[in-house]
Amino acid sequence: MITGASSGLGLQTAIALAPLGPRLYLVGRDAERTREAAAAVSESSGNDDVHVLLADLSSLGQVRTLADEFLAGADQLDVLVNNAGAVFGFRRALSEDGIEMTFALNHLAYFALTLLLLPRMREGSPARVINVTGDSYKDAKGRFDFSNYNADVRYRPIRQYAQSKLANILFTRELARRTDGSTVTVNAAGPSRTTATRFAHSVHPLAKVAMRLASPFLLSPERGAEPIVHLCVSPQLEAVTGTYWSGMKQPELTDAATNDDDAARLWRLSAELTGIDMPTT
Repeated sequence: MITGASSGLGLQTAIALAPLGPRLYLVGRDAERTREAAAAVSESSGNDDVHVLLADLSSLGQVRTLADEFLAGADQLDVLVNNAGAVFGFRRALSEDGIEMTFALNHLAYFALTLLLLPRMREGSPARVINVTGDSYKDAKGRFDFSNYNADVRYRPIRQYAQSKLANILFTRELARRTDGSTVTVNAAGPSRTTATRFAHSVHPLAKVAMRLASPFLLSPERGAEPIVHLCVSPQLEAVTGTYWSGMKQPELTDAATNDDDAARLWRLSAELTGIDMPTT
């Protein structure tokens, strides 16, 4: 299952995996775009086992509905790629659950969907969770800000995005700790530099112009997806868990990203906000 699969890194991940013959579930918010993406994946690979699931993952209700729909129709899940994400505009917006949109989509959706699907992943053969993040987590400028995770005091879109990417890494490390010794591995990955995708276009109308002007210097979506695909299929990584890949390398993480107390605290906050949790053993 790949979320945010109608374009960008999610679509390129699907295109790269499809020739290997898996059953693919592409998750998107827009029905037409996601169906077009599925058709393109099938046509390019000859793999007709490509399925569409629709959900706005900023909504916890729709995350639950998505999980229920998948679990009702599929008896196993070998790989989950949490990729759906966005940078939102200069005006703070709330999800239907009353949570700031960046935090809701970029982190809580990862947390909720993974925990809802985790029992099915544990039932089958070795399974992998890949959380898509990026070096932009460093722009949080320090540890995760629990006092303003919902941007109630001051909303700055780029910093809020960086906070969400830091949360992805903390979640990866804490979930890896909680699943240690099981058949499930959990890792994080992101492009080594800014990638030519559409994810930032909603910040401001000028973002489209800026991305177009910068396009000669941006990483292609195909290259950007390489570390994600690597974590999905590499035999050498079957037992590797709790790592972060920037491109095809494992960089040293900042102290903020390796703070185990913050990772555990973020888990408790996420469980409280979503109403979803798992045993510690």
